Amino acid sequence: MVSRKRILGLALFILAAGLAFSAAYLAANWVESRSKSAVERVMTLQGYEWVNVSVDGLQLRLEGTAENEANRFRALTLAGSAVDPDRVQDAMKVQDQNLSAPPRFSVEILRNNDGVSVIGLIPASTDRQTILTAISEMAGGTKVTDLLETADYAAPENWNVSLAFGLEALEQLNRSKISISANRIAVTAITDSKEEKENFETNLRKNAPSKVALVLNINAPRPVITPFTTRFSIDHAGFTFDTCAADTAKARNEILSAALSAGADSTQSCTIGLGVPSPTWSAAVKIGIEKLAELGGGTITYSDADVSLVALDTTPEADFDRVVGELKAALPEVFSLDAVLPKVVVLDGTGSDPALIEFFATKSPEGQVQLRGRLADERQQSTVTSFAQARFGADAVYSATRLDTDLPDGWALRVLAGVEAMSMLTHGVLIVQPEFVELKGESHVETVNDDVARLLGEKLGEGQNYRLNITYVEPPLPEDAPKSPEVCITNISTALASRKIAFAPGAADIEATSLSTIDKLTEAFQGCSEVAMEIGGHTDSQGRETMNLNLSQQRADAVLNGLLARGVLTSNLTAKGYGETVPIADNGTEEGREENRRIEFVLVKETSEGEAETTATKTSEPETTETENE
Repeated sequence: MVSRKRILGLALFILAAGLAFSAAYLAANWVESRSKSAVERVMTLQGYEWVNVSVDGLQLRLEGTAENEANRFRALTLAGSAVDPDRVQDAMKVQDQNLSAPPRFSVEILRNNDGVSVIGLIPASTDRQTILTAISEMAGGTKVTDLLETADYAAPENWNVSLAFGLEALEQLNRSKISISANRIAVTAITDSKEEKENFETNLRKNAPSKVALVLNINAPRPVITPFTTRFSIDHAGFTFDTCAADTAKARNEILSAALSAGADSTQSCTIGLGVPSPTWSAAVKIGIEKLAELGGGTITYSDADVSLVALDTTPEADFDRVVGELKAALPEVFSLDAVLPKVVVLDGTGSDPALIEFFATKSPEGQVQLRGRLADERQQSTVTSFAQARFGADAVYSATRLDTDLPDGWALRVLAGVEAMSMLTHGVLIVQPEFVELKGESHVETVNDDVARLLGEKLGEGQNYRLNITYVEPPLPEDAPKSPEVCITNISTALASRKIAFAPGAADIEATSLSTIDKLTEAFQGCSEVAMEIGGHTDSQGRETMNLNLSQQRADAVLNGLLARGVLTSNLTAKGYGETVPIADNGTEEGREENRRIEFVLVKETSEGEAETTATKTSEPETTETENE
């Protein structure tokens, strides 16, 4: 009986366990199915159909290939938003990056007095060591920091051209940042002067690759002007600034506007610089110009906060007193005024008039200096002569001064200041009197009036009457300065006008009588080393075609070698023989054959594709010259 009860209990237990297992199995399948459906649904809604979802118990496995790492991470996040993130297994892959777009190659180079830093990503095909070696040579021993990285992708179009130009720009600019990419070069730099800034900008724009955008941001620091000086004159010569300084563009415009209202023309200029003594500078200068115009003429000089007004010697005293009083009242407090109504100035200009106390000096265009007039004693004579010799050269100075013990105090200082000012001129005339100094002439220095005005203002002191009439003249180009292609080819034509180059018959030897012509060509090539030219050899049609071609090449080579032997830089010269293929006259006559036997110098021009192109012209045209071959 007991045995049957035990069997029945065991059967019931087994049945209950089976029912529980079945229920758990069904529940697990339901959870798996629901979880998979939830994840698949969110992937479909977000456009991630590439994700394959599989279930392993309560774990969901995500498989598939993402386009990039961002898409893989986004798919993983979406799955975690649909089910418990701890149940999600990431088995996804990312597409091979070698199949994606290449990276953006760029280099940024920073250069200053401490060294050079190179940062960026370059193609593996770019010679990294060559770049670093070139930069090290530019750095001149200072530190070069290499932060370059490489990527194994093909270099984009224009990359090598842009990189080469960027390095050229870096070599010119000691304080700069050069940003280089395949289609854009940005140059940020600081130069020492306005002229240097303009030269750099011109050269960079001229040589920039045609298919690469060039962005320039080159600045020249404002000069420190000391003393901060402005000098405005109204006299028979017109209305002029001997020197003008302003601290801002607004101040400059206000000063120039006042000068225009007074009668000056629009060619006047004013330098913006540092060192202004007061924020009311432009207001003070404007008032002074207005009052000088009201007075009818004279000179007003601002040297820092000191103001000197020198009226014309013909100014009525009543007008002078009134204008000076009004100007003193109108000037800002920081400025002090010294006004002078000078005596009538009589100039002799020879230093020999016994009625005039005068020192007179001249400087010729050749640099020869003559000193005449009065000095107090032998000590002054020696001092002035030695000073002039130091400035102009011992052999360039001729002194014919005479002694006069009855000279005013400070006479030697006035003379030395005048001589120093005259040393800034290429040629000119100096007259020094006790109450007046005049300097006139020419100079190759564009800021000469500013420099002379500051010098005389500082050496002579306040309230001094001096007149400047100095003209700026552009300096002549040095003999070896680069010439234009047209000038070069014209000079070559002139050199060949008197005698053509002759060769031994049937040979490539230049005859002795033509060596002087090669010498003249050597002189004509000065300043033309950057001009690309071709020396073309031509023959008539007599003889075999191959022989003529070889002979023409040998003759062109002979001319090239003759120039090279005389020191002409021939890197931009090429020699080419054309034989009988380019006749310019009838080979059926002796006269025609003589014309066809020739050497031509022709300019080589660049085509739009960068290939060399020569353009031959007739003898009468400036681009080509011809020489006789036989």
